[in-house]
Amino acid sequence: MASCSSSSISLLQPLHSLSSSTLFFSQPSFHFSSSLKPNKSKRHNLSKSLTLRFALTESDSTKPLEIEEPSSKSLLLQLSKCFDLPSDYFQQLPNDLRLDLNDAAFDLSNGPVIDECGQELGETLLNLSRAWEQADTSTSRSLVEKLHELEILLTDGARSAFGKRLISAGKRFQGMGQYGKGELQKIAKAMITTGGVLSAKTSSVSVSNESMSGTRMFKFGELQVAVTPQKAYTGAAIAFIYGILSWQISQGIQSIPENSLQYANDNALLIGKSLRASLLALFYASTVLSGFTTAGLILLAKQLSSKKDS
Repeated sequence: MASCSSSSISLLQPLHSLSSSTLFFSQPSFHFSSSLKPNKSKRHNLSKSLTLRFALTESDSTKPLEIEEPSSKSLLLQLSKCFDLPSDYFQQLPNDLRLDLNDAAFDLSNGPVIDECGQELGETLLNLSRAWEQADTSTSRSLVEKLHELEILLTDGARSAFGKRLISAGKRFQGMGQYGKGELQKIAKAMITTGGVLSAKTSSVSVSNESMSGTRMFKFGELQVAVTPQKAYTGAAIAFIYGILSWQISQGIQSIPENSLQYANDNALLIGKSLRASLLALFYASTVLSGFTTAGLILLAKQLSSKKDS
């Protein structure tokens, strides 16, 4: 019995030592696992730094981007590069595009261009419009290259008028559509962009508005006529007098009896009758046209007067 109890005690000792060793090693593992827990102070500082960086980034992103607007000189230089075309480019355009080119020339130099844009720039625009009408590509390129030098000397009113003319002519190029490699659309975009910048830089355009109000321009080839209310009323009076004279002449011809004239033969009689009918038709038509002209000029004069008063 004593031997059995001693053997049992000896068997229990390793178990006790094993449990103690287990407890010994479990305690360091507990300390090791506790060291893996994140430090609250470090986590708090990290969140603060991330919040600060995000706030700075967000504040920087909300600042408006300052985009430097291109200068009018650089835009005019780009416009001159768009006209670097073959010497016969405009001459090769179809007939409908040639008509659009003439319309662009009219919009560029329409009205009192010298009074609005100045002597040098006004004459340059007139020469450029003639070059477009004659489909002269080389002359057009050389004249466009001078625009950036003349723009520096312009006043605010002249710069605004120049910009509006570029926009109007550029829209004509834009209406031509795609042709070739898109040269016309490049010209249109450059003219409209440049004109918008020139118009936006001016704070007052009263000079341009005053010169254009109460005046309408009519262009017949190279001849330009400025129509004012006074000129319209004068033209209406002349048309009315001409209509009265045409009516009286037609009545005088009709009052002559056909039997009162003697003719040498039947052929002369036929010629006389046809001539009498032709004269009557001519003077009656002149009377009617004079009446329409008188009414149209009176309406135009009233319209121009209302625009001038407003």
